[in-house]
Amino acid sequence: MFAGIYAGRRVLVTGHTGFKGSWLCAWLADLGAQVAGFSLNVPTVPSNFEAIGLGKRLTHFQGDIRDRAALSEGMEAFDPEIVFHLAAQSLVRRSYGEPVLTFETNTLGTLNVLDCLRQRPQVRAGVIITSDKCYRNREWTWGYRENDILGGDDPYSASKACAELVFRAYAQSYFPAGKGAAVATTRAGNVIGGGDWAPDRIVPDCVRAWSEEQPARLRFPAATRPWQHVLEPLSGYLWLGARLWRQDSTLRGESFNFGPGAVVNQSVGDLVASLTRYWPGARWEVEQPANREQRESTLLKLCGDKALNLLGWRAILSFPETIQLTAEWYRTYYEGGVSRIASLTAQQIKDYAVHAGRAGLAWAA
Repeated sequence: MFAGIYAGRRVLVTGHTGFKGSWLCAWLADLGAQVAGFSLNVPTVPSNFEAIGLGKRLTHFQGDIRDRAALSEGMEAFDPEIVFHLAAQSLVRRSYGEPVLTFETNTLGTLNVLDCLRQRPQVRAGVIITSDKCYRNREWTWGYRENDILGGDDPYSASKACAELVFRAYAQSYFPAGKGAAVATTRAGNVIGGGDWAPDRIVPDCVRAWSEEQPARLRFPAATRPWQHVLEPLSGYLWLGARLWRQDSTLRGESFNFGPGAVVNQSVGDLVASLTRYWPGARWEVEQPANREQRESTLLKLCGDKALNLLGWRAILSFPETIQLTAEWYRTYYEGGVSRIASLTAQQIKDYAVHAGRAGLAWAA
């Protein structure tokens, strides 16, 4: 997979203890990479990082992404060849209560990663993960393209737009063709899958409630999102990183959306109803938002044409397949199968790669 680029490579992942970061590290380890992670802490209890025993498979650096000196020391010690930056404050509702933390983590943190890359020319590739919420959301019915206007009405979205602006300045000023790391950003959101226990996210909220035989509470059941399984965007990140490693000049300084096909844009209510089919006795109720001034987008879609044309990447899972994989992971965990979670995670990665190969995707060839 991924042209064999990652076998034996030293790969650093910031935010490796989080939901997406832990899945990415598990996949990298399966690919034979030497993996290190830089994170402040394990953000949730339980956590995917601990459930799959990831601490035994990588080098762990504990530090705050806002602390450039600590990050630089970690990079100096590990000497990475490829860097994936995922460390973030990733919750919209939390950003309203902690706006300074959100901007410092998401914007200053990205600045610190880029500046460390600038000072380490031996790093050949860097993939900076931001968010689909970096776009100024006009509630369009069509997908946002990479050259659409950036912006955000809430602190989280605005912080990710700021991170993209920081990236643009660094890419143009310090990482031109033939100089330093080949860097790019990725924008994906509404990722679901086993092992996410973050607060104020619909799937974790549901499984927590149902595991305690309580009804899940929904704020905006009519809101639509481009739901995708975590392995979909991660395959895009990994393929982009592999192509950047090859110093593909057409990709340097670019940004890419990684999202599902246009037909995958179900409502929150549809998502929860689909999950209940795999969870006997599951119930849900609609509750009024506690603070109506804290807006959340009701319609959000991405256009993936650029990733398809330049990378040959596209999402391959249907909405029912995404739901099935997610439900299977959580049901195994909550039915006393913690000892089987690591092997189930590895099997889901393997099965997804086989599926991608049958679909003719270049990264899985």
